[in-house]
Amino acid sequence: MADREIDGGSRIVVKLDDLLYARRMTLTELAERVDITLANLSILKTGKAKAIRFSTLEAICRELQCQPGDLLGYNGEE
Repeated sequence: MADREIDGGSRIVVKLDDLLYARRMTLTELAERVDITLANLSILKTGKAKAIRFSTLEAICRELQCQPGDLLGYNGEE
């Protein structure tokens, strides 16, 4: 599955790959639409981000027409 754990030990998963696939949108296109660098968006997508600004989260949700819970999840399993 395309879920990624942030910061190795974190249980927060980023489901950006799944949302992009469902909307037939590339990472480059999303980066242009939300005015964020491709490098920073890639860091989020791969689960290497340590934080995300609410303004960035809002812009991503606006462009992907989703809720924050569609983009981020919590995996409580060990």
